[in-house]
Amino acid sequence: APRLCVFGLSLGSRSAGLLRPRGHFRGSGRPFALRGGPPERGSAMAVAGQLTSVPEVEIDPDGTFKYILVRVQQEADKYRDIVRGTAAAEFHNHIFEKVNPEMEKLGFVCKCLGGGKIEHNSKEKKIRVFGLSTGYGKADHAVTVELLKRTYKDYEISWSDDKK
Repeated sequence: APRLCVFGLSLGSRSAGLLRPRGHFRGSGRPFALRGGPPERGSAMAVAGQLTSVPEVEIDPDGTFKYILVRVQQEADKYRDIVRGTAAAEFHNHIFEKVNPEMEKLGFVCKCLGGGKIEHNSKEKKIRVFGLSTGYGKADHAVTVELLKRTYKDYEISWSDDKK
């Protein structure tokens, strides 16, 4: 039976935000692409494989950092937009490279809708969304702000098309 030799990640289409794991079977030279399929019935992942179980917002508690707006899709007409941001990411695609495999394990398909920056001041309870991603383009900051408002209900949250 063929065995997996090398596994790497390559960006299929940066603008579409699609991350496709690729590799080959040892000795065969035949390529393969890994794809998260739907979880089996009764498995632990089937419970977690509900869109409502995916948190809408996960961002750093303070600071200015890159963020992306991601569409997590279960079926053609079932999706949820989520916000992910962290100062640990040097580039926007580093955030997507972390989120996408997590979502694929749950049977979802992800598409990055764009990015920008978030300035989060938890002491003053203020969040500002601005800027853009060179690789993914500008996220719809109005959508991002609506998602943030559902998580940070007592915050003053604003957005602008300013780059800084």
